[in-house]
Amino acid sequence: MKNSTLYIASGVLAVAIIILYILHFTSKPSVNGTNGKNLSALLNDSSITLPVAYVNVDSLLMNYNFAKDLNESLLRKEESTRATLNQRQGQINSAAADFERKLRNNAFLSQERAQQEQERILQMNQEYQQLAERLTQEFMLEQEKLNMQMEDTIKAKMKEFNLDKRYEIIFNNRTTSTILFAEKKYDITKEVIEFLNSKYGPVTAAPASGK
Repeated sequence: MKNSTLYIASGVLAVAIIILYILHFTSKPSVNGTNGKNLSALLNDSSITLPVAYVNVDSLLMNYNFAKDLNESLLRKEESTRATLNQRQGQINSAAADFERKLRNNAFLSQERAQQEQERILQMNQEYQQLAERLTQEFMLEQEKLNMQMEDTIKAKMKEFNLDKRYEIIFNNRTTSTILFAEKKYDITKEVIEFLNSKYGPVTAAPASGK
């Protein structure tokens, strides 16, 4: 509910800015003392660009080199987690298969020894579950941290980007935004990507194994 209120408020703010911008143009007197272009003519004038813009976030994250590096970092951590869990799972499967083989061949010296081995395998499985939960939690926390780092970096760079652009507001086009339709001329994604990459430089993360 709080997020919905924020999106509605930002949309209202944008509309208010646009109206003020239009009124600014329509209220200026012309040389002969009459008002300039009326509102209808202004809205249909393709040469007029309002001080608003939007960024295609999916395209930004695919082409921003910093985002590529962070994504590679996450992929490496994910692969490391998967390898660790696969190794543990393999050990459990091997122990379980060995237990079944010995049980079929009556290889255990006593029923007590067989029970001890069974309990050991159950303990291994329990430890595996705990490890999987811990590694999954660590991965999610790392992902959240990198997402926040990415968001903070982009917001800081956008302030610098807008120093000479002087947009009143810049939207993103995610499904949670207020943009349902926008003219192509307000899409500054390519310009933003070029600016961000000029500040960050080339991709530095090595590709994850298997790629």
